[in-house]
Amino acid sequence: MKKITTLLILTVLISSCSSSQSKKKLQASSLVIDYAKSITKEELKEALYIYASNDFEGRKTGASGQKKAVEFIKKYYVNNNIPSPIANGDYFQKIPEAYFKGRASGDSENVMAYIKGSEKPNEVVIISAHLDHIGVTKDGLINNGADDDGSGTVALLEMAEAFKLAADKGHGPKRSVLFLHVTGEEIGLFGSKYYVEENPIFPLKNTVADLNIDMIGRIDDKHKNNSNYLYLIGSDKLSKELHNISEAVNNKYFNINFDYTFNEDDDPNRFYYRSDHYNFAKNNIPVIFYFNGTHDDYHKPTDTPDKIEYDLLEKRTRLIFHTAWELANRDERVKVD
Repeated sequence: MKKITTLLILTVLISSCSSSQSKKKLQASSLVIDYAKSITKEELKEALYIYASNDFEGRKTGASGQKKAVEFIKKYYVNNNIPSPIANGDYFQKIPEAYFKGRASGDSENVMAYIKGSEKPNEVVIISAHLDHIGVTKDGLINNGADDDGSGTVALLEMAEAFKLAADKGHGPKRSVLFLHVTGEEIGLFGSKYYVEENPIFPLKNTVADLNIDMIGRIDDKHKNNSNYLYLIGSDKLSKELHNISEAVNNKYFNINFDYTFNEDDDPNRFYYRSDHYNFAKNNIPVIFYFNGTHDDYHKPTDTPDKIEYDLLEKRTRLIFHTAWELANRDERVKVD
């Protein structure tokens, strides 16, 4: 009788524990969905209409318009009480003009903010986008760069706000999440190179992955008849586990059609080498590059915020937020192959 009673108690305890764990998983799923909902097309649009306005003069590296851009980003983080990992109130990683090898109009800066990890603060997931663009044409027309890369910039801001909301309610990420706005991308990936090679705020050995966003607000010609897509580049180059996590998150929550055309090793466009994730990949850090492909307004004054597909921008931003959430909260960091 004693043995039976003991077995019954153990059965109840195991069942209760199993139920609790399942509930915890459901709560975690519910949490990420709830916080992702704070990323809205209305807020993305409001921020982008400012960031890609004529006031920012095309955000050429080192120029006055780019200075306005970094101040806009900093103000956003200050207003949302999202701190800098550099020093209290100091969001700028300053890069001297000489570093740009004659391609910049002056000194420039990366901008960064972060949410400190609750359990593994020394490990970091980086979400990056470039803050610069190509400035003004010889004819005086402003290249607003709404898609390239205003879309990535405002996506970072919205994700940072979502992670901050979670942290304020006691649901902060286990690992730190760094929101890295890099300069000088258009003239040679200089800002990300400076972060990686000269002054990584978090040691590269502690960097779990880089999720890089460069143009996610438009539709290319290939997908005019099915706009529910996104190009992913690099997800399986260094970590099959990262690729599988990315796929699983998408399949569970979004069902976006991932297009891996530009991920092929023989891709003639060589996009894998053409955005800021590459400086991380060169140092054996797993990456994903999110991209909507080029369009007729690419690198032209006609890349304006009125042409952005804000429903798509919202969905794609939420996808990346979910992926970052998963990477930041897993028990083990993703493995490099």
